[in-house]
Amino acid sequence: QVQVAESGGGLVQAGGSLRLSCAAAASGRTFSSYAMGWFRQAPGKERVVVAAINWSGGITYYADSVKGRFTISRDNAKNAVYLQMNSLKPEDTAVYYCAAGRTLSIPTPRTPQEYAYWGQGTQVTVSS
Repeated sequence: QVQVAESGGGLVQAGGSLRLSCAAAASGRTFSSYAMGWFRQAPGKERVVVAAINWSGGITYYADSVKGRFTISRDNAKNAVYLQMNSLKPEDTAVYYCAAGRTLSIPTPRTPQEYAYWGQGTQVTVSS
């Protein structure tokens, strides 16, 4: 199992940047055995994936809405995953969640049901 906690959210103007961090504490399985993902949930909408990364960091996935603007990365030595967000838009406003996957069967899971462990979320607000 793994406990995760996000940080780095805040208020930023459109066109600005933020970097979200996710600190993990694993027991049993090592952190490096988990696929990791970033999700977001805007008011009145479902929680959706924005980016995912496999256990080694060699495979990544991005939602079409963030391709070219967001970058997911991980540092297994530090038990950490990051989301660099550039060229932010008002539609990026949401609560952002870090999550750890259930198994290694899928390199970059894309649905909430495929993730077992979640952080508390961090608010990102982008003003126009």
